[in-house]
Amino acid sequence: MSHHRKFYIDGAWVDPVELRLLDVIDPSTEEAYTQIAIGTAADVDKAVAAAKAAFTTFAFTTKEERLALLKRILDVYNERFEDIARAVSQEMGAPLSFAREAQAWAGRAHIEATIKAFEDYEFVETRGTTTVLKEPIGVCALITPWNWPLNQIACKVAPAIAAGCTMVLKPSEIAPISGIIFAEVMEAAGTPKGVFNLVNGNGPDVGQVMAGHKDVDMVSFTGSTRAGIIVAKTAADTVKRVAQELGGKSANIILPDADFKEAVAQGVRSCFGNSGQSCDAPTRMLVPAERHDEALAVAKEAADAFRTGDPNAEDSDLGPVVSQIQYDKIQRLIEAGIKEGATLVTGGLGRPEGLNRGYYIRPTVFGHVTNDMTVAREEIFGPVLSILSYKDDDDAVAIANDTVYGLAAYVQSQDIEHARAIAKRMRAGSVYLNYPDWDTFAPFGGYKQSGNGREYADWAIHDFLEIKGVVGWG
Repeated sequence: MSHHRKFYIDGAWVDPVELRLLDVIDPSTEEAYTQIAIGTAADVDKAVAAAKAAFTTFAFTTKEERLALLKRILDVYNERFEDIARAVSQEMGAPLSFAREAQAWAGRAHIEATIKAFEDYEFVETRGTTTVLKEPIGVCALITPWNWPLNQIACKVAPAIAAGCTMVLKPSEIAPISGIIFAEVMEAAGTPKGVFNLVNGNGPDVGQVMAGHKDVDMVSFTGSTRAGIIVAKTAADTVKRVAQELGGKSANIILPDADFKEAVAQGVRSCFGNSGQSCDAPTRMLVPAERHDEALAVAKEAADAFRTGDPNAEDSDLGPVVSQIQYDKIQRLIEAGIKEGATLVTGGLGRPEGLNRGYYIRPTVFGHVTNDMTVAREEIFGPVLSILSYKDDDDAVAIANDTVYGLAAYVQSQDIEHARAIAKRMRAGSVYLNYPDWDTFAPFGGYKQSGNGREYADWAIHDFLEIKGVVGWG
């Protein structure tokens, strides 16, 4: 039975208070393939009430009980793994292999990391005569994006469960089907009723209502900086905690002592992964000025090797971007790069050759970009790389940090001490040296307008807890 037109509230699949439907578009065909119900304030009220009632008991469950629940959730997630991967591929256009190996895998990896961190987590600490208790913050509103749906759902839901919180999840209405399957996972795992609730809908009618709700104690939001500002302002009236993971414009500094050809080629691949739809993508590549033209040649070769096409085709490296809105935005920014005088190395406007429908973007590289150009300032969220020149270490650091964002930075060098020295100077929440493997135990979050709070493993558990000092206890 399809749950696309229902919400999951208080342990049951229920009809919305008022049936309003929204088409879900397959970005590879530009056609609707299903519809979801979208909620209103009345649906949010029902979900929050269920979560509030459940909190009175779930907050006092034992660590062992919550750990057992997380392990059941992981087991059911693995049973539904292929369903999840296929849902992500269709709703956001990810090639099926990428949907399995990165998108669905990320959800699994975060649940596993949370379980491991939770096993070692201490909720009680003694300092002199004071006992410090770490207690669940309460009812949490979880608002997640379309670009890494399972990554963001799992790295919020799992630590919230570990902390003893109850929650209402609003997945992105653009890519909602994987979220519905995740709710089915939570149901099949035997999650106590009211602990996890799902209401689909848009930002103004559901997300903002959740953020401003008087009975919500915390909002954990991932999305654009623009939307994050609205969420924070809405939440301010009730003085609730707001954790945010927002936009990025990450710099990738290729130091002179790097393996230059490999560092540039890997930088292109890292930028273009997930069709460029990652908030921490290294979209500004900084290269020594005297090697700029060499970098352009390497980057062109790497970009031209990408095969863009049908997500179901085995040879597709990149699928479409998620929507008409994103497609139009990316086209506008590519046009701005051309008009402002950046060198178009490869790619450009329009769809790749042979594709006449679907939100496909030509893998694009701009050279001779300066940091005042639009393509160097705005988050593009597509397979578009800007290459900039720097004179020396100080210049590279200054250019890299000259942005309102601070989510991630990348440094490439064969001298690890050199790379570490540059990393210490980056104003970013994560710095990646020499393209390391993904670490789900590392803290993830941003400086400046890239947000606040940290996700992943024990860092995320901590964000869902209140700190109580009981003086005279011990």
